[in-house]
Amino acid sequence: MPMYAFKGVGSSGKAISGVRDAESPKTLRQILRKDGVLVTSFELSKGGKAAKERNAKRGGLSKEVDLGGIFGGVKKIEIAILTRQLATLLKAGIPLAEALGALVEQISNVRLKTPMAEVRTAVNEGSSFADSLAKHPKLFDELFVSMVRAGEVAGNLDEVLTRLADFLEGAQKLKAKITGAMIYPMVMVVVGAGIMTVLMIKVIPEITSMFTQSGRTLPLNTRMLIAFSGFLGRNILLLILGLIAGIILFLRWIRSKDGKPVWHRFTLRMPVLGQLIRTINVGRFARTLGTMLQSGVPMLRSLDTAKQIVGNVLIQQAIEDAKKAVTEGESLAQTLKKSGQFPPTMIHMVAVGERAGQLEQMLERVAITYESEVDTKLTRFTSLLEPLMLVIMGGAVAFIVFSILQPIMDLGQLSGPK
Repeated sequence: MPMYAFKGVGSSGKAISGVRDAESPKTLRQILRKDGVLVTSFELSKGGKAAKERNAKRGGLSKEVDLGGIFGGVKKIEIAILTRQLATLLKAGIPLAEALGALVEQISNVRLKTPMAEVRTAVNEGSSFADSLAKHPKLFDELFVSMVRAGEVAGNLDEVLTRLADFLEGAQKLKAKITGAMIYPMVMVVVGAGIMTVLMIKVIPEITSMFTQSGRTLPLNTRMLIAFSGFLGRNILLLILGLIAGIILFLRWIRSKDGKPVWHRFTLRMPVLGQLIRTINVGRFARTLGTMLQSGVPMLRSLDTAKQIVGNVLIQQAIEDAKKAVTEGESLAQTLKKSGQFPPTMIHMVAVGERAGQLEQMLERVAITYESEVDTKLTRFTSLLEPLMLVIMGGAVAFIVFSILQPIMDLGQLSGPK
């Protein structure tokens, strides 16, 4: 169904403009007349381009445009909700084109509404649902398109969309857990660094100035504190700029072709954190591969997509090697075992699944096991990180307090009765 960018006059006499889909200009006028809008001009908007051009020239579309959607993009949770709603409509026996039309009507985010309207139009014109989605790779990745294509071929699109919705919602929940677990430590680091910087630059020089004026030999720790405070005060801007430059260079290095494998190997070997990272990636791999195989996607394509979901290049390389071995007829479990990147428990469960012909179900069990283990390891990681940060900050504060009090106590002892 085509979309039109229109301008009109509302019942209150105010000018109104926006975007609305309709079968024809006549239908557009009828729809808007029911809303109390008298159309004064309109033009066909394909993909929203015409509407955007008019918006730039005439000051923007004041109505029916979700500014949050324009500036905020499309969230993964919106795709998950859309997918589940579409699966529900298809299970109810509603044809795909009609179900897409119902969904387009209720979408408020323009960045999602316009592409979905294009998808509906393409489906009405005879294109497959998967091919229509593939034209919008920023919204629907290879995993989504491949599973939809398999669902169309097998005739169980509603079941595939339900699995997709479960997968997307699970991925968002995991991401939220990881983000939530890291917020407190990051806030502690930023606040602690800010407090220590203020102490070193403003407070310490005021307190220690009387020590330096006395001319007495100060304890080593006090001299170190005064020297560090002076250095920090004189070079604070250079240090901040250097820190920013260092972070930028480090991020570029860990994303480079040479730096990424080194950094990913290091993170996997880190105590506690390395186990957490490995568990997260193994859970993602098992969940993605199992979901795609259950939806009827071929093994090699499923391995390709699962490899892209994994965030560690060493594990990605292990999956690529497994794909080559499977092509030659070898067992998936044996090739994963040779890489040394996957836990023995997972290897054993995959081997059992292959022998029993139930690899998809066994991968789902692996995913459930390791996703629940992520919760345990996240809790353990944060329980170790929080007291460690408190000990570091407490030690720094104790050093400052002791370095200030020690000269005062020495002066008191010298001035006291002999």
